[in-house]
Amino acid sequence: MNEVIELLKSHRSIRRFTNQDVEEKMLMEIIHAARHSATSSFLQAYSVIRVRDKEKKEKLSAYCGDQKHIRQAPVFLVFCADLHKLSTACDIQNKEMSKGYSEQLILASVDTAIWGQSVLLAAESMGLGGVYVGGIRNNPDKVTELLQLPQQVYPVFGMSLGYPDQDPQVKPRMPLPLVYKEEVYQSENDKDLLTSYDKTFQEYLRNRQHNPREETWTATVAEKLSKESRPHMKQYLQSQGFNIK
Repeated sequence: MNEVIELLKSHRSIRRFTNQDVEEKMLMEIIHAARHSATSSFLQAYSVIRVRDKEKKEKLSAYCGDQKHIRQAPVFLVFCADLHKLSTACDIQNKEMSKGYSEQLILASVDTAIWGQSVLLAAESMGLGGVYVGGIRNNPDKVTELLQLPQQVYPVFGMSLGYPDQDPQVKPRMPLPLVYKEEVYQSENDKDLLTSYDKTFQEYLRNRQHNPREETWTATVAEKLSKESRPHMKQYLQSQGFNIK
């Protein structure tokens, strides 16, 4: 089978890393390759901040909910939606950027996510492993101060990168009909499909080597989504100039 397909199908989140460093030359090769990712209207509305400094990683780990792998990983990347440089581009042309539209926020966030996935895929192709860190949005104001983010920039997610020191199993994904629709959105069989997926997911959790437990996927989702989810983000985004309209 195609090597890229195999790589995509073998993705696992890696949260434990060896002491081996990630050479800057390798990291730059990854970043240069990922720069060629698809981007809306060729705006390239993203940026990434590489963090190797031990003290900064300690702080970022704390800000993200005390995630140990951030401290342990040789490289931590903070992926940012970045409209700041686009505003600068408008300044060069003596035009004022019309700011604050929801579409701009969506565009920059999507661009950043595509860019991040390309980085991780390239890294995995070189034998590295990594994990996305949504916890970067737990304390976005502190992250902004630490990394000196200007207006019109916000941290979308972080990523720990390094050489894997664990070999977790691949998690079973949803049945294809839940994510792949033909011609129109079909949902009449969703409950049956999710019930079936619960059994598959429960068996995976029960039999996995690390941290086995009894839990279904829908129970996990219901527990997470029945709680508040970073309610501070609206005010933070507005403070960064993303005055949604």
